[in-house]
Amino acid sequence: MTLLVSALWPGLAGALLLGACIGALTGLPRERASLIAAASLVVALAVLGGLTVSQTVPGQAGLWVETATLMLAAYLVGCLAGGAGHRLRRRARA
Repeated sequence: MTLLVSALWPGLAGALLLGACIGALTGLPRERASLIAAASLVVALAVLGGLTVSQTVPGQAGLWVETATLMLAAYLVGCLAGGAGHRLRRRARA
């Protein structure tokens, strides 16, 4: 996994920055539909994480699963950080 992170760090940084921008523009989810969408992304991350940890997908497809897990995790962390920044900025204005 460390080798994968060292090889894909530009993509991971891009996913983190993209997530931070999206989170900063939209904020944390408050409506029912957006909460369901966010929960489905967390479930997808859990499923991908389970496949990664159990190593049930071999070869090239396993590399894709591991890459998708890392990219989705970086994107969601960026969304969370950007959404928290959005909320703090709104509180500072009020």
